[in-house]
Amino acid sequence: MQANSMNHNQSQPATATSNADRRGKHRIAAEVKRLEHEIKFLEEELEQLEKFENASAACKELLSNVDTKPDPLLPVTNGPANPSWDRWFEGPQESKGCRCWIL
Repeated sequence: MQANSMNHNQSQPATATSNADRRGKHRIAAEVKRLEHEIKFLEEELEQLEKFENASAACKELLSNVDTKPDPLLPVTNGPANPSWDRWFEGPQESKGCRCWIL
């Protein structure tokens, strides 16, 4: 009787180990499959990027077009609309006349 229970106990760890091995192998296989899928996706993306034209040349062309044309939504001004407003944004005309500590 004792020998029978001993054989039964010895077979359980072997079965548990083989089940764990199968689960571990399945996880590893699933991870490998996921990595292969990611590699395939990245290779396709790289092929698409190689087909695009040089982006910096297109950006330079766009910037040159934008810089040369005025914005149609902004009015064109050649100076301040109201010259008296400049006194608030400019420094003092005479440094001797200003007694403020900031300037």
